[in-house]
Amino acid sequence: MSAVQPQFRPNQPLSASKIPIPPVETRTHTLSAGTVVKEGAHPLDCDIRIDEDQPITLRDGVVLYGDVYRPAGATDQLPAVMMYTPYSKHGGYWNTAFYPTNFGVPPQDLSGLNAFEALDPGYWCAHGYAIVVVDSRGTSNSGGDMRFMGVGEGEDVYDAIEWIAAQPWSNGAVGMAGNSKLCISQWAAAALNPPHLKAIAPWEGLTDLYRDVIVRGGIPDVTFNERDIYSFIFGLAGIEDIASMAKTNPLFDSYWASKVADLSQVSAAVYVGASWSNPIHTRGTLAAFSQLPPEKTWMRIHDTQEWIDLADPASMDDLRAFYDRFLKGLDNGWENTPRVRYTVLDPGGVDQTNLVAPQWPLVSAERELFCDAQTLALVSETPADASHASYVSTELTDSLRFTMDVVEDVTLYGGLCLNLWVSSDDGDDADVFVALYKEDATGNRQHHITLRAAAAQAFVRSLEHDGKLPAAVSYTGPVGRLRASHRALNHELSTVREPVHLHTREDRLKRGEPVELHIGLWPTAMKLRAGERLVVEVAGHPVGPLAMHMPGESGLPGGDINMTTRNVGTHTIHTGGEYRSRLNFAVLV
Repeated sequence: MSAVQPQFRPNQPLSASKIPIPPVETRTHTLSAGTVVKEGAHPLDCDIRIDEDQPITLRDGVVLYGDVYRPAGATDQLPAVMMYTPYSKHGGYWNTAFYPTNFGVPPQDLSGLNAFEALDPGYWCAHGYAIVVVDSRGTSNSGGDMRFMGVGEGEDVYDAIEWIAAQPWSNGAVGMAGNSKLCISQWAAAALNPPHLKAIAPWEGLTDLYRDVIVRGGIPDVTFNERDIYSFIFGLAGIEDIASMAKTNPLFDSYWASKVADLSQVSAAVYVGASWSNPIHTRGTLAAFSQLPPEKTWMRIHDTQEWIDLADPASMDDLRAFYDRFLKGLDNGWENTPRVRYTVLDPGGVDQTNLVAPQWPLVSAERELFCDAQTLALVSETPADASHASYVSTELTDSLRFTMDVVEDVTLYGGLCLNLWVSSDDGDDADVFVALYKEDATGNRQHHITLRAAAAQAFVRSLEHDGKLPAAVSYTGPVGRLRASHRALNHELSTVREPVHLHTREDRLKRGEPVELHIGLWPTAMKLRAGERLVVEVAGHPVGPLAMHMPGESGLPGGDINMTTRNVGTHTIHTGGEYRSRLNFAVLV
């Protein structure tokens, strides 16, 4: 397919940021050991030299600005870990409103020098590393127009890596780290294999912009991108207009394909961080790990919110062992680390953490449950008689719930697929949303809250809206969605439990005529206990938590609940007989 060029629009000027982003000031200064940068923060363990706003010239002449933190007086050449950020390396909204202590991280666990979703220079300089934080193209004071994901961003990161490796203080070994967007830039760069990129730590970052967030299930929703991300990015020139691209290019074309990194030939060592509960990163992170060559790749699936995990001292000690091996070349036994460490979530109960496995995927057994519209039950065999049940697709309080009482403990694992026969009584399309969760014996939905401190959990509860909590900090189970006209499958890539849709054409419905939808629910590892109730809920609107709402923001209800669907009138679910509506899943063995 021919290349589709991205659209750009003016970025928000730096003057629009309510929390100032400092102007360029290329200078060097030193913070002495014992300095307390923020109230309650851990005092610096060593003298740290900070080279601020160092100019980094890219292959097309655009200049980025980066801050370099390194132990003052170091005589040996140092390995470096770079973070490439659109959120401003210092100053600005993200570094203030989203500082990790706002979400339950003890202040003494950090030095206060860390940028949003980035490593803490205080910790890493004390252990013999340089930390480099670079403002990405088109953000803060860096030049050019901001490019979002793809080869263009990968080339910018590539050039910044090679600039670091050429510095006189560098030992030539460069790593990368960071959450979310700072993770996404690692995927883009690693796919290009810069010569001096030796190790990356991509901890929770999507890998398919179309399928993971912007047009998930074929249903456009740019609310998260526009309200929660772009509203707080500032720069001197333009910014890639993702929202406009979603309108003008609603099908998966060369533009969206350019946002998917090919990770099969990555040569750097990789330590993937993941969770089952992230509302935008889970699928992409796990899919990326599955693509990576197994020789130098490890993964740890934790049970907290990503920013908390990145600030956790135990996580940092573990990451340091990885970097010591691949950036310092120390023979420290890292290769004996289990390739997969994972968690089993137990919403409403106690998670199982630090489980280990030598391989990925984990060993599991295939299962299926069938929907019965007559009884609204999940049953073990296809009902002999056909039946149907309906909901009003535009009514936010209407849905269908298929339930099953759990009689023995079992752990759901991996991707799930709800094969659902659906017809629309009034329209030629249908946007169908699915959530799987469990309830206790009294009918209360069970939540796994990813924040740790009691005060942070109380803050989360204050955001509750109509019995729902923001999915960024609360997890009840996997969710899925699909626009019926996008139901065509890529049969080469699809599996029974993980459908991959083409999204290259639309096949509209004939009113009243059932079609089979393969609705993928994102992967999970979730314990079901005897006495609980398993629920599969289907509706014309999101039925999980407020899926795209970021903690700390106002304006509930938020995120994708404000999207525009194609729904009109009634949707009918057909089960039994020839309509084998069913849930395909797996259990750990």
